[in-house]
Amino acid sequence: MLKIRFFRKGFKKKPFYLIVIINSKNKRNGKFIDKIGFFDPFSKLKKIDLDKFLYWKKLGAKLSNSVSKIINEFIKNTK
Repeated sequence: MLKIRFFRKGFKKKPFYLIVIINSKNKRNGKFIDKIGFFDPFSKLKKIDLDKFLYWKKLGAKLSNSVSKIINEFIKNTK
């Protein structure tokens, strides 16, 4: 099963997250299939490729709870 979830990057106490498509059996920072965006919790900066998001969602990828919150905020702000 495919999941859309965070992939942690950055330094100790300074996280930076990529939003990726990953097999649900892989670890949080395991091998991912595709990168669709990023999120920086300190500056609240987020960028998501909605075309890729919709493509993977159509293929059956499930969202994690934290990513769904970020994507909902992003969609509200882009309208």
